[in-house]
Amino acid sequence: MPIRMPIDGSDGLIGRIDGGLARLTSAEFRVRRPAQTVRLDGRRLGGVQRIGVICNARAHRNLSRELSPFTSASGIDFAAPRTQEELHAVLARFASRGIDALLIDGGDGTIRDVITAATQHFGDAMPDIAVVPAGKTNALAIDLGIPTNWTIKAAIEAIHGPSRTQRSPVEIRRVDGREPMRVGFLFGAGAFVRATALAQETHRIGAFNGLAVGLSLAGGIAQTLFGGRDNVWRRGDPIRVELDDGRSVERPFYLLLASTLERLPLGLKPFGRPRPGMKLLGVDAPPKALFVSAPILVAGSEAGWLARAGYHRLDANRVGLTLDTGFVLDGETYAGGELIVAQGRALNFVVP
Repeated sequence: MPIRMPIDGSDGLIGRIDGGLARLTSAEFRVRRPAQTVRLDGRRLGGVQRIGVICNARAHRNLSRELSPFTSASGIDFAAPRTQEELHAVLARFASRGIDALLIDGGDGTIRDVITAATQHFGDAMPDIAVVPAGKTNALAIDLGIPTNWTIKAAIEAIHGPSRTQRSPVEIRRVDGREPMRVGFLFGAGAFVRATALAQETHRIGAFNGLAVGLSLAGGIAQTLFGGRDNVWRRGDPIRVELDDGRSVERPFYLLLASTLERLPLGLKPFGRPRPGMKLLGVDAPPKALFVSAPILVAGSEAGWLARAGYHRLDANRVGLTLDTGFVLDGETYAGGELIVAQGRALNFVVP
């Protein structure tokens, strides 16, 4: 269960295997796949006529007032659900009406909740998705090249145009099956959970988007560098990682990230060169030479010494994780456990 209510407006890995297994580099795990960013011609799809709009009225910088000229327009169905129950009811209605496009007005958390619920109602027949950034970080919008001043009117016009691009989400399943699959674009554990808590503090003082990311990153590094030997940031969290080929590792990780995004806020490149597919970063605990390594790592360097120093990158379609502490998915913190983290089916996104 999430530690906070989901709809609230807030918005390689293994370079060596312990336990006597062979020493491996992240390159050995790298999975080659075709590029997933494509341009589609909406007009060849017969044109888009039915649009469902979901607005989170409590999201930061919400733009819902722009909807008033469109609420009575033919083919546009507007809703502003405030609970999970209302969200599911709205999406069931959209699915029954056969919408061609789903416009989401909100931040990363709203997008996570809407797409997660939408997969339960649309299945493999997901509509095209348009995003109007109205959150605190808007990482998906940044990756898609959506301008911060994009309006609902502009998004509706783009829906009727030809430009589409694809992104595959990250799917999180619990092995025990007690909760539905969750869908997002940025998964993190270890220090990322604590950094997310710092980000919430920066939001309270009015820092958003890139500024919030920068302040949180700086705060996390400072906590790690200047904390004592037994500092919770430095000692990390015990995590078991299992690969599809049966190999696994279990040890304390300072940080674990997984994402299908190709561009991150502030131009950060923790996964190395931008590329499609699910990418992972694992940092051993305690992190070595963090003051030197961190800026080189987030700048996208793929220097071989990073892996030797405990900074591991991996491309994968699926990994199993077991962690006692929580994890974060697109800004929301959830309880840990046995998880399957996998690359999901590609979704079509409307772009300018």
